[in-house]
Amino acid sequence: MKSSEIFIKKKLEERHLAGNYRSLRPQNILADFCSNDYLGFARSVVLKNKINDEINSSGIVANGSGGSRLLSGNTAYVEDLERHIAAIHKSPAGLIFNSGYDANLGLFSSLPQRGDTIITDELIHASIIDGARLSFANRYTFRHNDLQSLEAKLKQAKGNCYVAVESVYSMDGDTPLLPEILGLTDKYNAHLIVDEAHAVGLYGLGLLNDDMQNRVFARLVTFGKALGCHGAIILGSELLREYLVNFARSFIYTTATSFHQIASVKMAYELLLESENEVQQLRNNIRSFKQKIKNSGKYPLIESDSAIQCIVLKNNQNAKAVAAGLQNVGLDVRPILSPTVPAGSERIRICLHSFNTAKEITLLADSINEFTDAH
Repeated sequence: MKSSEIFIKKKLEERHLAGNYRSLRPQNILADFCSNDYLGFARSVVLKNKINDEINSSGIVANGSGGSRLLSGNTAYVEDLERHIAAIHKSPAGLIFNSGYDANLGLFSSLPQRGDTIITDELIHASIIDGARLSFANRYTFRHNDLQSLEAKLKQAKGNCYVAVESVYSMDGDTPLLPEILGLTDKYNAHLIVDEAHAVGLYGLGLLNDDMQNRVFARLVTFGKALGCHGAIILGSELLREYLVNFARSFIYTTATSFHQIASVKMAYELLLESENEVQQLRNNIRSFKQKIKNSGKYPLIESDSAIQCIVLKNNQNAKAVAAGLQNVGLDVRPILSPTVPAGSERIRICLHSFNTAKEITLLADSINEFTDAH
């Protein structure tokens, strides 16, 4: 066996022994409590019909883009959509990337330079961490949602300083104190970047109100969560858009997304602006779950009003056991294991949706309560 294969085998064995080995699964017929399809758009026949109508009426027949947007892959359609989405979010401009990961990677790897500073919440998306690692900037993290910790790091910052937070955190489902964070970034002349991936949909167009939008340096909106599609957009100034077109490697050196995907995003926004009933039903389901679940002191429910609800089970074994029990009764809930989350905070992560039934939510809560009572 080659030395590289010995290394690979050893690392996989370590994962097995630690109880956090990952593997792919096929789709199943369990009740969905794990996807990010918060409003049911990914399975929506209404959205599918809208997309088909848009494609058929456009006169565009290309299956793929044929190249990067700087070569053969750009169209007037995608640039019109970027302006349209930016206007919806009341931003001067936007640039579409093939995924949320690509967007964060491109932004954070290209913008901060040697001598600059990136400060992130300790629970920030992996894509932001990876983008920051590719830059030559100084990097700091602050304690989750801790303003004093953030200010301490801001006092150490050098050069241009970029602070990154999520408006809804993907692993905890909670939200930061955005007005207070903006107050600190203004005080220290730093630039705030907000990842709105898990906020758009449940919280309308995101958690940034009109006043905050004008003070935020950049926002990320993804299309693969509540919008049920794929891709993402970086929203900011025209100057930022021009910079990313010239320097964001994950934009420059990749084949542009297909017309079908871009048309899907356009129609998803159209549907989102018509979806008050789905949003209200999602909020009702969140409220119902929180009322039914027993918030055990031993296995606490992380405080969250979002679609993401987490029960902390404190080790990989408990998290996997509870997830397996829920799957056995027909509920698709997945464990979140270390090192994805810090050791001791392993959990089940429950994603609630507008399409989850009252019966499913009751079964979910009762099954979790049974485990926490027994242990």
